[in-house]
Amino acid sequence: MRCSAISLVLAAFIGVAQAIPQSQGESSKPPPPPPPEPVQVIELPLPPVSDSTTGACTLKINAKGTGCINRPLGTFHAGGFTPDDKHVVVNVQYVGAPPAPDPASIYNGEHLILVKTDGTKFGNGDPWKCLSCGVPAENARSVQQDKSYPHVFRNGRKAIWGLNILECGGANLESESCKPENTYIYPLYWPNTVDGAGPGGVPRELRVHPDDNHLGFSSFTNFNGQLGQIAYLGLLKFNPIPVSGDTRDPRYDIVDVDVLFDPKGKGIISADGTKLIINNEAINVGELRGFSGTGDEVTCIGGSVEANNMDVFAVHLKTGAVRRLTSHPEYVDPVAFSADNKWIVVMDTRGSNRLMWAAAMRGIPPLADMVTAAATAASRNNLQRRFFQPILLDGFGDRDPYYGQRLNPHDDKPESIGDPNWNGRADPAFSYDGTKIVYWQALVVSPSCGGGNPLPCPASTAQGGREYRLMLATLSSRKAQKVPKVFDIGKGVPWAVRYRPGDALPRREGLKTGEYTLKGQVSGSAEVSITAAPTGAILHVAATYVNFNSDGKHTINGYENITNIPDPQNRYKTELIWFSDLVGTGASTSTKKSTEGGFKLNIELMVNNFQATGKLISTVDGVSYEPPANGT
Repeated sequence: MRCSAISLVLAAFIGVAQAIPQSQGESSKPPPPPPPEPVQVIELPLPPVSDSTTGACTLKINAKGTGCINRPLGTFHAGGFTPDDKHVVVNVQYVGAPPAPDPASIYNGEHLILVKTDGTKFGNGDPWKCLSCGVPAENARSVQQDKSYPHVFRNGRKAIWGLNILECGGANLESESCKPENTYIYPLYWPNTVDGAGPGGVPRELRVHPDDNHLGFSSFTNFNGQLGQIAYLGLLKFNPIPVSGDTRDPRYDIVDVDVLFDPKGKGIISADGTKLIINNEAINVGELRGFSGTGDEVTCIGGSVEANNMDVFAVHLKTGAVRRLTSHPEYVDPVAFSADNKWIVVMDTRGSNRLMWAAAMRGIPPLADMVTAAATAASRNNLQRRFFQPILLDGFGDRDPYYGQRLNPHDDKPESIGDPNWNGRADPAFSYDGTKIVYWQALVVSPSCGGGNPLPCPASTAQGGREYRLMLATLSSRKAQKVPKVFDIGKGVPWAVRYRPGDALPRREGLKTGEYTLKGQVSGSAEVSITAAPTGAILHVAATYVNFNSDGKHTINGYENITNIPDPQNRYKTELIWFSDLVGTGASTSTKKSTEGGFKLNIELMVNNFQATGKLISTVDGVSYEPPANGT
């Protein structure tokens, strides 16, 4: 078990009638890949763009006086649908508001809006509505700065807004009765000390469970001297009169928290004496990405099954059964299920060749990932540029040769839905009836292009030169699906660790310095040398493969020798020295070879500026993949 005004009709690689995958541990053979279906993609409207200078948002720009938004990407973030499937929630940065007491002065700063998806308009004549503008100060006390990853609760009356919850006195958010005077914005608080004192925990990238009562989130932590993430699941509880903690205004507390860690299990790679064991059934919930449509599974980035190939996994909250949802060699991160579990949409770099230099060769066990995982993950971006595009999969996920459908096929025409200069961001979302998908994109801008970068910057053709856009994909041949009953979490996750404020995080013993043997499940073996620091961090891995085959498809021969030099001043930064000379036969003919002197990569996980000397080249069936040029 294991654990991111334009229209076109297009046909691609996925069909529409699938059974719900079994996700509670039973064996379920995936059906054949489904047939093609048509998709229509349009850009949804947003408030007009203006300069950020006070008073710049004039009636000439917005005749209704309902605000203007900024040109740069800034803090823009799109979320999911309201239960009627006619609105999506979006975080925007309003700018250029006139001075008070002009009524339009409320359209200033970071705010949460709803955008119509059906071509209709709100009562004021706009296809958008600001939910947080003009809310009285007494209704919005201790509002937290983080307003990312907005999402409307299934009941339609609340929205998560970063580390806040916005609700409208029992009214649906899209209704005309949802007005500033009856809107409340409450901060989220995670008590993580024994006495409940202090600022509380800082959840990362909160995700709402379909039951509207639970939240999933992740935090960075240090596992055996190495940077990693650990995930949690907690219950929401309104606290009208807090008596502890730095935030004493009415708030939502996160209580009854489970650490999504199996204390009885071993790691993905463990040792029995000098014998290495790779357990592809190990629960390894790293970065939490959300939940299945019914909420029976948590989705996450887990440890790799194949070297340098990071995938999305689903872990059942009761049984602990794990499914590998993606297996394409490119990088995947954001993921969303349809409400009925039949379909998945992911944001993936597949088609960009961004990470094929590292992951194109299949069948290599994930030994290298003990030292390369952070660096290869950081390589997926060029600074703030993502290379994601939306990929639609059936609920069983990737299965060679089926790798789903790109919703916006590649098109070099500026402003087209498939322009590769427009890159997807997190998170996409399905409508509840399963017929639509909303996603959003950002345009590549300096310093990811232009200036000293060899890539030229494209000119934005979006309204006002806006650097982001909100997209709606309609799966036009589909019929609306009923929303099934939500999974009952009950009293918690039986395989997890119940967290009590003040508890130390659970730990699992890491590998020690030594010489090991890894047997192939089908044939051959690998002789493996591991060097670990006193902290437990793995600093060096060398492996020599002789007829190694664990998947029945690929046989590996050759060696890899990789050293990780961590930066003592920056836990997010790493330097790799990577030597590789591998040959693969069987289902494909492949090689993975470093140039003379090795491949040396310096990169920081939170910056994503690719800087390397030498090359690491993967060749599969005569097609070669090289790392990106420095700074691109």
